[in-house]
Amino acid sequence: MAQIRIENLRKDFGAFNAVKSSSFTVENGEFFMLLGPSGCGKTTTLRMMAGLELPTSGEIYIGGEEVGMKRASERDIAFVFQMFALYPHMNVRKNISYPLVSQGLNKAEVASRVAEVAKILRIENILDKPVGGLSGGDRQRVALGRAIVRKPKAFFMDEPLGALDAEFREHMAEELRALHDRMGATTVYVTHDQLEAMQMGDKIVVMNHGVVEQFGKPQQIYDWPATKFVAKFIGSPPMNFLEFDGAIDIGGDEVNLSGTSVKVPVSRDKRLGKLALGVRPEHVRFKDGAALAGRVIAVEYLGTTQIVTLETPHGDIKARTPSNQAARVDELIGLEFDARTLTVFDSISGKALVSEANEGVLRRG
Repeated sequence: MAQIRIENLRKDFGAFNAVKSSSFTVENGEFFMLLGPSGCGKTTTLRMMAGLELPTSGEIYIGGEEVGMKRASERDIAFVFQMFALYPHMNVRKNISYPLVSQGLNKAEVASRVAEVAKILRIENILDKPVGGLSGGDRQRVALGRAIVRKPKAFFMDEPLGALDAEFREHMAEELRALHDRMGATTVYVTHDQLEAMQMGDKIVVMNHGVVEQFGKPQQIYDWPATKFVAKFIGSPPMNFLEFDGAIDIGGDEVNLSGTSVKVPVSRDKRLGKLALGVRPEHVRFKDGAALAGRVIAVEYLGTTQIVTLETPHGDIKARTPSNQAARVDELIGLEFDARTLTVFDSISGKALVSEANEGVLRRG
């Protein structure tokens, strides 16, 4: 296995810039997620790392070797696609062994490696079955087996669970992460599903319009989003934004929100006129007599919790509260936030303000 390092990677398709000077490092043995909406550049980035696309500029290092202009076959990596890409005329055993046979390995070595992979994936009982009659989950295991059997430096996976139904997809995500942990493999995984990324990844790169918006551990990205895009993309429901412009006075750890004083983690030297206060739904608390209040416009029951949507002078806000906490439509409820959980954004640039409270988190990769 190997470290993978990307430096100023760029890809143009004619006049269209698909990836804009991306830089990040995948450490040896990490399960690394490339996350973002459709068209954000994550698959193009993966394909350049794998050698299926040549970069317009920038450098790609795998195991310390610069491979940006090398073909995929020269990079010692394995690729797993969303649609499995199995050979329908071969059984499971032959599908898995095909890369080894192509390399000219002797029959004994091939048989040993196939048996080892089948045991890891728990598919010993289907080795001699045709792939056409297998379930989606078993076919995904066979595709993984064909990648694993080569023992490459790194695995690249392009939404490999995307074709599975929701329940089985969650099960396979758990299995895939457990498989990664057993093998200690360096894995780069593309997905548009933020829950999948948070569940499986050691590190996450969040991309949007070809730009790396943020890079870090799942908890860092969730707690301290670097941009409003990340804050909206990660989390369900996403982070709330209360917008304030005009006379906003920041001093010490308080920001005056049109007459309402709320403690937020902003340094003394920050003085801006247009801000967005970001707060996660689970960090909104109801408090009688609070200076900031909202009128309830909807209540969604979710079992042990509920999502309460409130209308405030600075925008709607969602609160995740225990389902036994009373909240009725049209009721006016006081709102309170814990300053340690808030993020303040520049409303114009969309970037989070780096403060004394969170600068270490935002700057750590």
